[in-house]
Amino acid sequence: MNMRGVVKDFNALRTNQEIEVGEDDDDTELYEGSKEPDSKESAAVVRGDDFMHTDDFRRLFVGFVIVDTLVAMRVLDKKWHKVVEKKLTELEVKLDKPSGEIIVLGGNDISADESVSYARRESIKLVTKVVFLLNITKVGDRACGYASNLVVVDLPEGITIIGFSSFALCSSLKEIKFPKSLTSIGKASFAFCSSLEQVDLLHTNVQALGEKAFYNCTSLREMKVPDSLQKFGNYVFHNCFELVPSEIKIYNNDAVVAYLRSIQ
Repeated sequence: MNMRGVVKDFNALRTNQEIEVGEDDDDTELYEGSKEPDSKESAAVVRGDDFMHTDDFRRLFVGFVIVDTLVAMRVLDKKWHKVVEKKLTELEVKLDKPSGEIIVLGGNDISADESVSYARRESIKLVTKVVFLLNITKVGDRACGYASNLVVVDLPEGITIIGFSSFALCSSLKEIKFPKSLTSIGKASFAFCSSLEQVDLLHTNVQALGEKAFYNCTSLREMKVPDSLQKFGNYVFHNCFELVPSEIKIYNNDAVVAYLRSIQ
């Protein structure tokens, strides 16, 4: 259901019947900009447009909205932002609820055992889109690893670190949009992304590529790197033979980066 349809349904609801506002069953917290009602207010009947300006309406409304619309709604105002963020957090992908979307939160490191568990591997196969919540600065370790049907990733501004194996074994991944704020790509972040052909870091502030960052990206044929890039782990470009001429040793990071800079 789109937002227009939801608004229409709520308009019909408010014009045809009274809506009683009482205590929430499981959520009694107050959102920014709201005030705690007194005993008289809590029993009051709210009609029409008055109800549409309450937190009760906002919490009810977001239950009918798809994730794409929720993400867009975060910027409406502070009252909507807090309600929407809470709903998006509730929608974070769980292992027992497979979905085509995965929601990445701050501090969302996935343990080694969890990342290779059967349930996780089966669930992550269904992921075709990543939604990043507002104000995160790191893509957690193994956050999207094994998402073999993920094709495009758009990393939002504010992210500075891509963690260990964050997108490892995303074998269908072809396009990554990196933010200017990015400073570090961690160990094995994009290892075994065998469909990845191009990487553009020129506009970023990346200073370090971790060990095996692009290990076995066998289709990688073009990479643009910024002047800020100075540190490399071992085997960053291992088996990326399409990236440089055969006379350049692929394990020699300095030689590889020097060549990449010479042609960009």
